[in-house]
Amino acid sequence: MIEDEQADALDPVTAEVLRNAFMTAVDLMAEQLLRTCHSFVIHARDFSGGLCDANGDTVAQGSSDVAVQVGTLHFAAKAVLDAFRGDICEGDVFILNDPYSGGTHFNDVRVLRPIFSDGALIAVAQCNGHWADVGGAATGSFDPSATEHFGEGLRITPVRIWSRGRYLADVGRLIASNTRSPEDAEGDLRAQAEATRVCEREVHRLIERYGRGTVIAAFGESQAYVERVVRRRVSALPDGSWEAEDYIDNDPSGGEGLVPIKVRMRISGNGVHYDLGGSHPAIGSFLNSAFGGSYSAVIAGTKTFFPDVPLNSGFYRALTVDFGPRGTVVNAAWPRAVTGFYAGPYEKIVNAIFQIWSQIMPERAIATSFNLEYVLLGGRDARPHGREQFMYYDWMAGGWGGRNGKDGSNATASIFGVGHALQSTEMQELTSPIMTRVCELKTDSGGPGEFRGGLGMVKEVMLTDCEGAILSYCSDRAKSVIVGSLGGSSSCPHGLWINPASTDERYLGALASRVPVVPGDSLERPSAGGGGYGDPLRRAPRSVCEDVVDGYVSIERARKDYGVVVVRDAGDPDLYMVDDVATAAERRRLRATRAGLLETDPEHVAQRYKDGELTAYDLVRQYGVIVDWGSGELLPETTKKYRAILHERCRSHWAGE
Repeated sequence: MIEDEQADALDPVTAEVLRNAFMTAVDLMAEQLLRTCHSFVIHARDFSGGLCDANGDTVAQGSSDVAVQVGTLHFAAKAVLDAFRGDICEGDVFILNDPYSGGTHFNDVRVLRPIFSDGALIAVAQCNGHWADVGGAATGSFDPSATEHFGEGLRITPVRIWSRGRYLADVGRLIASNTRSPEDAEGDLRAQAEATRVCEREVHRLIERYGRGTVIAAFGESQAYVERVVRRRVSALPDGSWEAEDYIDNDPSGGEGLVPIKVRMRISGNGVHYDLGGSHPAIGSFLNSAFGGSYSAVIAGTKTFFPDVPLNSGFYRALTVDFGPRGTVVNAAWPRAVTGFYAGPYEKIVNAIFQIWSQIMPERAIATSFNLEYVLLGGRDARPHGREQFMYYDWMAGGWGGRNGKDGSNATASIFGVGHALQSTEMQELTSPIMTRVCELKTDSGGPGEFRGGLGMVKEVMLTDCEGAILSYCSDRAKSVIVGSLGGSSSCPHGLWINPASTDERYLGALASRVPVVPGDSLERPSAGGGGYGDPLRRAPRSVCEDVVDGYVSIERARKDYGVVVVRDAGDPDLYMVDDVATAAERRRLRATRAGLLETDPEHVAQRYKDGELTAYDLVRQYGVIVDWGSGELLPETTKKYRAILHERCRSHWAGE
């Protein structure tokens, strides 16, 4: 480690120039990785990078990195510095993916290069990429049925992978050989290592121009600047305490019923304190989070309300987080399975934080956004020129919540993966034996509100020439369906169907593990839309009609959800108009009856769903009833809690009731 150095006075202009130069160095590292990576997942921008100081504190992060990884990079740097203290040399490179040391999940592999100047360690460059596979029981290393990490893939604690510039090929082979695609894994490893070299080169260039002392002083000032900005803004807010919660569908080892994720937040002076200690114990699937993933969620949720503030360790210093006791769903300990944290606690923590900060900053208020989901499919590619093994690895965009004064964004990357790119369907068909039959916005999926939630999507693919194909589906929100805010209504349930609308139809729900599938099988699932913001009966009828014209809302749901009667023009069936008289009458009727629907006998509602009289939209929006969407069987405990959520977030804000 270096000793403190006295740099020349760091003037504000130089400090700002260097702060931006550090971010540019990280962005250049990202561009290098994007052009040299082997994994299709990394090429879809599931990566991040950071420049840390000699203590491991983050100085700069990328301007377009994936959201979930950016709050955890300093944990990785500190883990390496602690593990190899006194034994770090110029030319060394390290690798790790350990979620129990502050990482996210095993697929997120971090490569770190210590940066030296005149023989002294001054910084650490880090490149983090999501490898498509790191072993384990399921293709893509996502096994929803896993309860311990041993079935999830290779756990890499801090390991030296280059020693004084020499690649340790035996270590590299050991790691790569524990994946389903060793060539891609080793290729990504080398690409990430070279990306960190780009960052190292930029730091040396800055030292040559400004001097080592000035650059090191700017490392500290970049963090101090962000801390000052955040604390100044927080100090202008009222002191107080707030709390909110969101839910995972259920605990497979504990039966039916929503699993609460509780977030308490306190502002005191110029600091913000979070407490996650009231959350549920760890559950019997991979939908748990170690502390690193939960910390990242806290950072991402808070940063949403400070969009113009740079992100580095200065931001983190203004926040403290109490994760509660070890062994909870938000603070899982080894060897509890944690790979599915992205679909479990992460987005629930973020959405709960959205609820809290929407009260404090109503001008930035936003309703609940959709939950990330994945399909992972692997087997032997039997096409004439196919690879021996294929991995179809697909996530979809979805809808963000309605906002104060504006509709939610349609088909956008999830709050987990802001910065993610959608994969090209043409490239998916080229690299995997599948054919995409449907990929489009899902009508009616945006939660109704004065400001509508953004729309999700629906996608259907069919398997073609393959053998031994195994499917996993990793999601949530089949039962903890997204709900709106301040009277806004719900989106739609997640869930995967095999061969929908056929005699061989099967509903797998939001979690499925290692399901055999064969050529000719089709897979269909939606991504949810965002929750609505504000009472949908206050949405301008003309806006509802425009949604119908755009295909965002059906004529039927315009009446049921918004009380707006849209009719086709008698002279031109392609034109739509609002029947003002019928709309006024329909809205009066809904105001008088909608609260009562939430008291309807759930068994009766479930039976009507089985009989085809009601749709899933009717159940989650009008009646507050949750069933197994395949069988129609009522889930009584889930329904009880879901209705309580609707009473709190919707009914209590409906005007005139």
